[in-house]
Amino acid sequence: MAAFTVARERPDRPDVRALLDASDALMTSLYDIAQNYLVAAGELIRQDAVFLVARADGRAIGCGALLRHDGYGEIKRMFVSEGARGRGIGRYLLAELETRAEGLPCLRLETGVRQPDAIALYRSAGFRETGPFGDYAPDPVSVFMEKRL
Repeated sequence: MAAFTVARERPDRPDVRALLDASDALMTSLYDIAQNYLVAAGELIRQDAVFLVARADGRAIGCGALLRHDGYGEIKRMFVSEGARGRGIGRYLLAELETRAEGLPCLRLETGVRQPDAIALYRSAGFRETGPFGDYAPDPVSVFMEKRL
């Protein structure tokens, strides 16, 4: 696979929508519907949202979003397609989102216990486990993390 590029894009493009659908399918296979906290594509178009897409040979292979909330930024929709994993795309997306968090004191995220690779990525990027935030409630399959900026 060739090198990849990352740019801000709209989540409603057909190939990006297919990537989000693949992410949804994975999350649905891992967790009950009530334990999935997926953000709809429409929320990623908000003016205060940053949605990035990684591409290789023109194909959408990864994505991630930063949603601004009062007092923090939330990382959402981090996903790399199965055939593109292991190349540092998720790490690069996460770093790019962090550079766009100007003015925010911290980044927060929710991931799940059945995603050890994601948890390892976030820990290696400086995120530490914390309690629920925002509208999240405690959940035995959720892992809440935060990184001070």
